[in-house]
Amino acid sequence: MQFYLSRREMKCGSSSSLVAVFTAVWACATGVLTDTRSQKQPTVLIATLVRNKAHTLPYFLTLIENLDYPKDRISLWIQSDNNVDNTLDLLKTWLETEEKKYHKVYFTYDENSRGFEGEKGIADWNNARFNHVINLREEALANARNMWADFLLMIDADAFLTNPKTLSELISKDETVIAPLLKSDGMYSNFWAGMTKEYYYMRTDRYKPILFREEIGCHTVPMVHSAVLINLKKIESDLLTYNADKLGPQRYDGPRDDIITFAVGANISGIPLHICNDQVYGFITVPLESQDTISQDKQQLTNLKLEILAYQEQLPLSKNLARFVTYPVKDTLGMDKIYMINLLRRPERRERMRHCFKELGILAETIDAVDGRTLNESSLKEWGVRMMPEYADPYHKRPMTMGEVGCFLSHYVIWKKVVESGYDRVMVLEDDIRFEPYFRQKVSFITSEVERLKIDWDLVYLGRKRLQDQEEPPVEGSRYLVLAGYSYWTLGYLLSRRGAEKLLEAKPLENMVPVDEYLPILFDKHPRTAWKGHFPERDLIALSAAPLLLYPTHYTGERGYISDTEDSTVITSLPGTKTREEL
Repeated sequence: MQFYLSRREMKCGSSSSLVAVFTAVWACATGVLTDTRSQKQPTVLIATLVRNKAHTLPYFLTLIENLDYPKDRISLWIQSDNNVDNTLDLLKTWLETEEKKYHKVYFTYDENSRGFEGEKGIADWNNARFNHVINLREEALANARNMWADFLLMIDADAFLTNPKTLSELISKDETVIAPLLKSDGMYSNFWAGMTKEYYYMRTDRYKPILFREEIGCHTVPMVHSAVLINLKKIESDLLTYNADKLGPQRYDGPRDDIITFAVGANISGIPLHICNDQVYGFITVPLESQDTISQDKQQLTNLKLEILAYQEQLPLSKNLARFVTYPVKDTLGMDKIYMINLLRRPERRERMRHCFKELGILAETIDAVDGRTLNESSLKEWGVRMMPEYADPYHKRPMTMGEVGCFLSHYVIWKKVVESGYDRVMVLEDDIRFEPYFRQKVSFITSEVERLKIDWDLVYLGRKRLQDQEEPPVEGSRYLVLAGYSYWTLGYLLSRRGAEKLLEAKPLENMVPVDEYLPILFDKHPRTAWKGHFPERDLIALSAAPLLLYPTHYTGERGYISDTEDSTVITSLPGTKTREEL
């Protein structure tokens, strides 16, 4: 064997270099290689407690399957009891096909238990339940230590690791306690940025920048929960516990609670807790209130799946578990028709909306949008389109684009369908929308209120952008509706037959402006007097949901934002169109 030292390595006094050289010599002589590519991955025990989660398990287990980590280096510890749904059947079915892929599976269950004495419901946490969960988490922790696992991932069955590399990424950070940031459909997440002296949640200015990834990295926080990776190779990990009795009354005098005890124990032992948002790791459902039911938990899952669809593809679902997932029967939410506008060249949006409708139980007809790219001077003349002479985009000071014309014509086609079909009320949706939680229920609240109060209406915005700061008066007696002011966007709205007739009778194609400028003109809230002069009948009764039920999936400037109206050819040659210089 021959060894070559660089000039730098041969310098006198370079003891670290000499150590490195002798280490290399020894490795080569003995055949012991230090190349990490030849080393096995650390061993991991994934521990989860499951109770009444048959609705989340198909997705949770699929994502566990999808983790990009050697399964023969993973052991599973699953404990389930006190179920009133088919959680156990689902777990058994999954393990029949997946158990042999993992190093070891510890599956313990009690199919006879149905709750704890004094428990008021499936979401009620009394002392008996807390003591039970604390003991189980301690058992999982002891099991991991006894089997000499390198890491323990303690994860709840409603935490969804959509990033397949979550496990390997967290392990690589070499922290004692670390958690991936999980997003919900609201402000809830799996960490606290503050804790009161009584050990409860405290709102702080640090929370939002971490949650919304305005500050990227791994942040030290006083609490992580629901998906927590513990590095058992660290000596200080021996101090971690879920049992307050092991901390002693002099060190902990807080509530009987597993996650609070764990966090406080780590904090007083000087073990930092980290929440990482350097990547998008996954999602988590909003927890139930004590009086809530399984049905409400299922609705929380639907809310989360819709939120996920606003950011990425749907939650993956293995074929083996797909039969356990149910969807609501589709209907039109009390409308005569629901229309969804989509460009044929945007199939990804059409597919996303199809998944949204499946989750919501919405029966919708897809309208192939008029594509601005296919329009030209000749086709616009066939439509009878003439530009309003005074129009200039308020922000860009330009004429309309072909995309904006196509958008208007797409809505115009629907208005004609409403009148020709004799529909009393319809819902119109665009394809770049994000549904607010409990969308179905909120639509029902609005329509019930309209009928109960006998509210006169032509159009109800479900999603829009308010353009003026003045207060919008509520509809008399209403909890959910206001009189709409000057607004942009046509994300979604309810439309009556009379409203459709008014929109058509004003002959908008003869003095065209963008559709979200046209609507405020017709209900006489537009600030441009000259524009309104082209439409003398401005008696459209426009209301708006408050709070709104729909928002855009992306805003201008955000990653993934695409505008088929803005990014389009500007019209310069049609009658009524002025050049930029004339504008």
